[in-house]
Amino acid sequence: MDYAIEIKNVSKKYRRTVALDNVSLNVPVGTVFALLGENGAGKTTLIQNILGLTAADTGSVSVLGQDPKRKAVQIRRQVGYVPDSPALYDWMTVEQIAWFSSGFYSPHFFAEFEKLASEFQLDMSQKIKNLSKGGKAKVALALSMAHQPELLILDEPTSGLDTLVRRHFLESMIDVASEGRTVFLSSHQIVEVERVAEWVAIINQGQVLACDTLENLKANFERWVVTIEDPQKELTISGATVVNHEGKSKRRQQLVVRDCDPNALWQIRDQPGVLDVEVHPPTLEEVFIALMRPANPSSKVEHSQADNTTTSEGASQ
Repeated sequence: MDYAIEIKNVSKKYRRTVALDNVSLNVPVGTVFALLGENGAGKTTLIQNILGLTAADTGSVSVLGQDPKRKAVQIRRQVGYVPDSPALYDWMTVEQIAWFSSGFYSPHFFAEFEKLASEFQLDMSQKIKNLSKGGKAKVALALSMAHQPELLILDEPTSGLDTLVRRHFLESMIDVASEGRTVFLSSHQIVEVERVAEWVAIINQGQVLACDTLENLKANFERWVVTIEDPQKELTISGATVVNHEGKSKRRQQLVVRDCDPNALWQIRDQPGVLDVEVHPPTLEEVFIALMRPANPSSKVEHSQADNTTTSEGASQ
């Protein structure tokens, strides 16, 4: 498998704050790869390492076969990048900033920008300082995509976009990947990620908790909905994480279960006071919560299965 990005054992520390802790993952070419995590999880720091904007303390990074420490400028010419808070020249119009940016790229840049601006319903004569937050986000997206980069890196790209534009944009990322190009999408919007991503890495406090195809990641989990007669009864089981509770007189307890012994389901059904057990496929949000929440001491959830070594190997196969 060819990789657009290869990250191996990368760590980054700011004084006493560990931003990245031995991170390893590979991003296959021609995929929409989502880096999913809460604010402050280390997503932006990892992107800065990928672009050569900051250097890792340890480990190695390869982007399109190049080292961002030595080839940062060359990499940025091949990459489209939208930061969380894009910096634009407010005194320019949309058309002027497109002309300005076109000087760094091929002659087709401006025409492609115009096409994207039309899709995003941007007024080319409008001054950037007069645009809304969503309008500025559209300009940044169009600028990042107009040179049709081999790798598109997006840090919370849909922030400020209205619903229809956001949906259209996310669907266009699938089209980009179908052309053999790669999209690296950093987000905390789980529903959006589930809609478009083929690969997902989940990061928390600088550590990768899981990295695999979305299909494989969800296949490792099940959601059990257990109806219990006694509202005070608590269910704990090896490999299960309690997501939430529903109901009053007959509590409905939802368990997200990872790689659990099939016999465990029958053990729950046989427990006194258990009226019913339903098994459902989980959503990505439920998988995310299960990985992010600490294990119940009595449930023996083995989070060590999701450490960096295991998950990075899953992305390398």
